[in-house]
Amino acid sequence: MIAVIESIPGRYLYAVAGLTDAQLNTPYRDGGWSLRQVIHHVPDSHMQAYSRTKLALTEDLPVIKTYAEDRWAELGDSRETAIEISLTLLNSLHRRWAVLLRSLTATDWERGYRHPEMGVVTLDKLLALYRWHSEHHLAHITKTRQKHGW
Repeated sequence: MIAVIESIPGRYLYAVAGLTDAQLNTPYRDGGWSLRQVIHHVPDSHMQAYSRTKLALTEDLPVIKTYAEDRWAELGDSRETAIEISLTLLNSLHRRWAVLLRSLTATDWERGYRHPEMGVVTLDKLLALYRWHSEHHLAHITKTRQKHGW
């Protein structure tokens, strides 16, 4: 799963190669986010996960705060920023996160945090969730390209 965290930034870069602004502003489904919003959402979400990882490692079962990802996706930076900025952020974040994850001991993986809606989330569950999250949103991009023949 750590290998997915390491490789996903490059896979996103490949998935968006050559897309125009009009294509990036296309929703992946009716009523859904644009591809641009999806690309900005991933590092937004993964920054939260990285912080939660560090909190779980340095505090005893901290209670984390959720965020309104749907509202974040509507903010100006998610609608207007060049995708290269978030792709660079995602790459740097995942490189650092992978180093941290590879340094964990067996007992570290059992550490966790308390999520207001999900209850206790251990680091092994967090890793599985964000491996899935990475590939889930990548599929939004690749399937939209296939659907439109891009």
